[in-house]
Order: sequence, then structure tokens, then C-alpha cells
Amino acid sequence: MTDSSLAELSDNLFSVSVALYSVALLAFCAQLAFGRRTQRSRELAGVGGGPVPPAAPAVPAGHDAPETAWGTRWGLLGMALTALGALAHAGVLVARGMATDRLPWGNMYEFATAVVLVAVVAYFVLAVRQPSLRHIGVFVLGPVILAMVGIGLFLYTEAGPLVAALRSSWLGIHVSSAILGSGIFLVSGIASALYLVRTRRDAGAGGTGGGLIDRLPSAAGLDRVAHRTAVFGFPIYTFAMIAGAIWAESAWGRFWGWDPKETWMFISWVVYAGYLHARTTAGWRGRPAALVNVIGLAVVLFNLLYVNMVSTGLHSYGGLD
Repeated sequence: MTDSSLAELSDNLFSVSVALYSVALLAFCAQLAFGRRTQRSRELAGVGGGPVPPAAPAVPAGHDAPETAWGTRWGLLGMALTALGALAHAGVLVARGMATDRLPWGNMYEFATAVVLVAVVAYFVLAVRQPSLRHIGVFVLGPVILAMVGIGLFLYTEAGPLVAALRSSWLGIHVSSAILGSGIFLVSGIASALYLVRTRRDAGAGGTGGGLIDRLPSAAGLDRVAHRTAVFGFPIYTFAMIAGAIWAESAWGRFWGWDPKETWMFISWVVYAGYLHARTTAGWRGRPAALVNVIGLAVVLFNLLYVNMVSTGLHSYGGLD
């Protein structure tokens, strides 16, 4: 039996989370507009008021420029709203799980919702530990909001019991780890994409302009985030693939059958293994390695979207991973 009141609460919390993320996005936009004091803005500070004081030296390469007071306020507001949005987002899954008395990732709507939640939580934890990462909140929450709107419009499924094929304890092992690994990889890929943009800007103008890109964290900081999140997510994703093979043997009598979902999960695993290896190879560090990570992001998105929703295979029931 499905508790309709809890199911309705889950649907309402979904809308609340999208609204909170949207307001948080506006706060992060304001932080980007008024927050980071670039080298160019420091030079202009001397116009009409004498030269820039010695207490405001040039920002060394690879370091983040200081934050203005207004930028800090907007950033903190964005973080607070992101936290509230994540709580409402988690409530979507908790309420749906309670309504159906099962794990709340039994279909593509629930699975995708959980992956996006993991990405938001991963970003929030990183931004708490490294405040300069608040400046990439726009580039995380923007895709998050688009994803949530798409999930709500095209993937929504009424709360209900699991299909027979998914009634297994492996649902909580394989699918949960796939959700965690995929969500973490999303943040890693975004960080690498921003790293590529930042390094191109630094190479072209020395990072001294006053544009939007100059307000991003340093290239070194973005590269560290991309690498560390990939290192954290890779073992989880590996475990998800192994657990899926064990579940396949239990359900279908074989560990591997080159089903489209299995194949593309393996391809994405190979790409991320290549990225981590590239990070240890002198000729592939920096931009080449980041490009591999962005390719990994593209493969994960292709796996989540096209393979789940368009291709046919043994994983097509419920649109589930």
C-alpha cells in the first residue's frame, strides 16, 4: 500500500527544493558579480583616491583573490539556501520511501533525483571546507536546477511498489553505490570543465582582467577538487560495477552479458581509470588529464540519460540503473 499523504508531501518537497536552489543560484550570481576582488578592480580602487595601498598587493599566481564583504555575505546566503534546498531534496526521497515502504530509488525518477542530491551534497561539503569554491555555485546549481526541472517534467512516476525484478537486497547495494559514484563524478567533471576555462583565461590574459572567469577559484584549486572527488568516487563506482555483476549472476545466471547499461558503465569506468592514471603521468597532467575527466562526465551523462531512457536491454525496467 502507498501512503498518499506522504507521496504528496514528497511531490511538494520536490517543488520546494527547486525553488530554494533557484534562490540560492541568484545569491551565488550576486557573489560572482560583487564578490571577488580581481587585480584589475584593485588597480581601479586607486582612481580618484590615490594609489593602491601596499596592503593590497598583487595576487600570486595559483592563489585566490580576496573576497569583498558583500561577496562573503552573498556567498553565505547561497550556502544557507543550498543547505535548505538539500534538506528539502532529501525529504523528497525520505517521504517517498516511507510512502512506499521501500528504498526510494526503484525507478528512473527516484534514481535521477538521488544522483542530483549527491552532487549537491558533495559540492556543499567541498564549499564548506574550501570557501573559495562558493564561486562555482552558479555552475553547479545551474545544471542542478535544469536537471530537477527535467526530472519533474519527463521522468516523474507515481509512488508505488517495486517491480518484481528489483525486489532484492542488491538494490540497496548496487544502486546505492551507483548513485553515490555518479553524483560525485558530476561535481568532478564540472570542476575539470571550469579548470579548462580558467587555464585558458590565465594563459591569455595572465588572470588580471575583471571578467567573470577571473572570479572563479584558481586553476590549481579547481584541479585539486576535480582530482580528489574523482579519487573518492572511483572506488565507489568500481564497487557498484562489481555488485551489479554479482546481482546479475543471481538474477540472470551470468556475471556479464554486454547489456547496453553494463557496457556503458564499463566504458565510463575505463575513462575514469584513464583520468586517474593520466594524473600520475607527467605528459598528461593539467589540461590533457582534465579533458579526459570531462569526457568521463559526458559518458556518465550519456549513461544516465540515453542508455536509461532510449536504449533497450535488461536494465530498461523502471528506467533504473
